[in-house]
Amino acid sequence: MADMLTTGVSGLLAFQRALDTTSHNIANASTDGYSRQLVDLATRPPDAFGNGWVGTGVQVATVRRQFDEILASQARSAGSGFQQLDTFSTYAARIDNLFSDASTGLATTLQGFMSAVQAVANAPGSVPSRQVLLSQAQSLVNRLRSYDNSLAGISSQIGSQMQSEAGTISTLAGNLASINQQIIAAQGVNQQPPNDLLDQRDRLLGELATHVNVSTVAQSDGTLNVFIGTGQALVMGTSAAKMVTAGDQFDPSRTRLLLQSGGPTTDVTDTIVGGTVGGLLQFGSQMLDPARNAIGQTAVTLATLVNSQQAAGLDLQGQLGTAMFAVGAVKVLASSLNAGNASAVVTRADIPALTTGDYQMLYDGASWQLSRTDTGAGVALAGAGTAGSPFTADGLAIVISGTPQAGDRMLIQPTRTAVAGMSVLLTQPEKIAAAAPLLTSVATANAGNASIDAGQLSNGAAWVRGNYTLSFTTAATWQVTDASNAVVASGAYSSGTPIAFNGVQVAVSGTPATGDSFQIKDNINGSGDNRNALQIAALLGKPVLNGGTVSLSDSVGRMVSNIGVQTSQAQSGRDAQQIVMNDANSAITSVAGVNLDEEAANLIRFQQAYQAAAKVIGVANSLFQSLLDATR
Repeated sequence: MADMLTTGVSGLLAFQRALDTTSHNIANASTDGYSRQLVDLATRPPDAFGNGWVGTGVQVATVRRQFDEILASQARSAGSGFQQLDTFSTYAARIDNLFSDASTGLATTLQGFMSAVQAVANAPGSVPSRQVLLSQAQSLVNRLRSYDNSLAGISSQIGSQMQSEAGTISTLAGNLASINQQIIAAQGVNQQPPNDLLDQRDRLLGELATHVNVSTVAQSDGTLNVFIGTGQALVMGTSAAKMVTAGDQFDPSRTRLLLQSGGPTTDVTDTIVGGTVGGLLQFGSQMLDPARNAIGQTAVTLATLVNSQQAAGLDLQGQLGTAMFAVGAVKVLASSLNAGNASAVVTRADIPALTTGDYQMLYDGASWQLSRTDTGAGVALAGAGTAGSPFTADGLAIVISGTPQAGDRMLIQPTRTAVAGMSVLLTQPEKIAAAAPLLTSVATANAGNASIDAGQLSNGAAWVRGNYTLSFTTAATWQVTDASNAVVASGAYSSGTPIAFNGVQVAVSGTPATGDSFQIKDNINGSGDNRNALQIAALLGKPVLNGGTVSLSDSVGRMVSNIGVQTSQAQSGRDAQQIVMNDANSAITSVAGVNLDEEAANLIRFQQAYQAAAKVIGVANSLFQSLLDATR
């Protein structure tokens, strides 16, 4: 039944709740994640009176929070993207600083080694110059190993951080599931949204998004399901999955991320984007692993070129040169999930074709398939995989043994461990092979215009040392005789075509006459010869990588430059994403944030309304007292 007292009391209670809510807003103006709350007022059901209706006052319909789920989702996504780029750029800067130092950088150290080789070429008989070359060789090896150790340390640090991130994500997931349970219980009391619990849940979602990108689906009971990656469930209602780490199936030292829930454990490493975890994974695959492989390729190329040319020259003692450098072998890792016992021996067969990629071999039940791990692209295999006919692909020779089962896999890392096994083998400066092994000359009595090159060893192991004479029995035929005039080789002449014998190879060009001859002598006493040292120095600048298009020094320059470009792009992307994140946060703050000026105005407005409602109660009391006085 409508009456002034009941109507006044309804207003008094409604505006008291409005004052309480405004006070709550003011108290939480600086609370992180708090959303401003508003009291929604509604008229109470009216009473029928005569020919009309009489209002019975006001009631509180609900206390709602000012919140926009779309803006909140955009803010979480922007924050997740920023955190990924910030993590990536932070680690990228560490690698950039490592390689770009002007005084100790890789390019500077390599240039020091090349200068030392040139110094030996300038004074091939100088033992001090040779000693300096060995010192520079050791400095270069030390620098490469220092880089590799630093990168390995960063890799280990990333693994540790991934474990920490997994624990944090599991904790946040558990807290979200707990809040979902509290929301269900709270809504069961009066069917009204528990605003402060909802704010707490959204704050946890925002924090979770800084670790990994998330998506959400609201449920009818008020809970929120949370998904990561490509739809893997992290929180389902009041149940939370647990994120754990495990060793990679190929390399236990590398960290993988797994989700454990009521069903099978799921590896989500390759599906995660966003947040700190996404940045760590992106950095590992796009910068860290390529950098380690690139310096490994540098080490392999340097060792192969120098060792090959060493073997083609003579040292100060007149002996064939021996290897200057040793490098680590190709690393082959079988999957721990393999059912068969197949294994592989992989060697580097063609340096120009060698890449900085890693490869995975998969046995499909009928044959082996090879693919790049970074792109997933298939790589064609030639050969049969046997010792007599190895598989060949991208500069590698692969020999398979054992019996594989369908689905068996092996990981091949052609250059990853090259630096770890690198060392300087030469310890005596006299062993540097600066001299060429052969001396060639043209007989002064030759009637033709043919010339002979400096010659080289086609096979040092097969070289029969001695002095030889190459003579033309006719203008179209030649023979080679040794010091005792015994014929060791003969054949038909073709200008420029190599003539090989006893491990030696020479080329004659032009038109010889019958009886023309050339001397090919053992340069055993050539201590002042610098031709092989010049060849070593020239090799470092010759295009030998990427199919014979890039030199070793250019490759190092490109690697350092690419790292710098990637770092700069990451930092620019981070700065741009920060602007996007700030704009998204401003948008949600403009909706959900507390404006103290507005709340102060509301406080005055609700206070006046409260006082007016109290006045109505006072008037009702006065009327009632007047009625009582009239009946006494």
